[in-house]
Amino acid sequence: MHAGFPRSMLIAVMGAVMASCAGFSAQKTGAITGYGPNPTLPKPRPTLIPTVNIAEAKGWQKGGMPTPAKGLTVNAFATGLDHPRWLHVLPNGDVLVAETNAPAKHDEGFSLKKVFMDLAMKRAGAATKSANRITLLRDTNGDGVADVRRTFAEGLNSPFGMTLSRGRLYVANTDALVAFPYSNGQTRATTPPEKIVDLPAGDLNHHWTKDVIASPDGRKLYVTVGSNSNVGENGMAAEKNRAAVLEVDRSTRRTRVFASGLRNPNGLSWNPETGELWVAVNERDEIGDDLVPDYMTSVRDGAFYGWPYSYFGQNVDERVKPQRPDLVARAVKPDYALGSHTASLGLTFSKGASLGPAYGSGAFVGQHGSWNRSVLSGYKVIFVPFRGGKPGGPPRDVLTGFVGRDGKAMGRPVGVAIDRTGALLVADDVGNVIWRVSRASRRVAG
Repeated sequence: MHAGFPRSMLIAVMGAVMASCAGFSAQKTGAITGYGPNPTLPKPRPTLIPTVNIAEAKGWQKGGMPTPAKGLTVNAFATGLDHPRWLHVLPNGDVLVAETNAPAKHDEGFSLKKVFMDLAMKRAGAATKSANRITLLRDTNGDGVADVRRTFAEGLNSPFGMTLSRGRLYVANTDALVAFPYSNGQTRATTPPEKIVDLPAGDLNHHWTKDVIASPDGRKLYVTVGSNSNVGENGMAAEKNRAAVLEVDRSTRRTRVFASGLRNPNGLSWNPETGELWVAVNERDEIGDDLVPDYMTSVRDGAFYGWPYSYFGQNVDERVKPQRPDLVARAVKPDYALGSHTASLGLTFSKGASLGPAYGSGAFVGQHGSWNRSVLSGYKVIFVPFRGGKPGGPPRDVLTGFVGRDGKAMGRPVGVAIDRTGALLVADDVGNVIWRVSRASRRVAG
């Protein structure tokens, strides 16, 4: 027990938390503001004790599945996985799945916030040991269901992002970017992973997930690294090369910060119309239900996006001391807000999708769902239409129904990818399923 925090106060606070948790089951996901290029940003309401409201993990009952939008259908592409988080589709149609979770935690000491976070993660089913595995799935007969499953690589360290470039499969572990040689049709890595570069990790590794994508010419690799705190409360020295997209030179293995001020960047995707790199970012907590919206944005070389000093452009976060007005003055406003606390993680553009004209140009986003909002937000997959290379309208629900009438989560969507047939794949790390969304009027193509 921390000497500076009275036991009686802790018991009282935790009692209140547990009492409030008991009421969560009656809550549903609510319609929220905070979407689009110019979201309404209410006045900040800082809280000493964070709101803890997360849909308790339940899993799918036999035959259960999420609800697709009109004109679409959904089926289970693969089941029985171990916390599947991220996806990568290989040129021959094989699907790689990162079965992963947070690395084992070092003792970070006692804090009330940590107590609340641990409670939330346990309720969400996210406190399980990481499988540390990349699994390969193959659909050999074109029926939309994987009938081959192989362990491609194991013994990794909380792997997440994957990308194939110039005959090498790159995997972003929580602490390093590694690579395997790959030949078309290969079902298992034939060599141990080769370390390309170290990535920020260490005893304090607050946001552990790292995504990776290769430049179209294969010369550069881009890696997302989340912050080591909510708003810099652990000191900015702990944020070196964090809250950023890093660029790795493939030949020299030199690493530099490409774009910064991005609190927790996750999914990376190339905009097929403009060639710009886009990223989905999770924003800060503890200043209200409707602050701060998560977002997706194009990222420019050398650009700064505000964290921790400001949010959604130049809206100053007064909690951060000392202030940096010089950095706030150059903070770039993100392109499109994705709702507050939605935990928007997965991102892929619709190029190659065969879901119908409504999904012809835009981006799919996997929203893992809120843990600290009084009314749940996220817990679905959405589509943001684009026009002229930029977001051009309100989001549309693609896959919903992950939270039941009892307020418990049967599933939570994370990574999204377009398969070789044009269907949308969705990793569900609570249901332990890969869902496949396709056009209802179409038969599955081989």
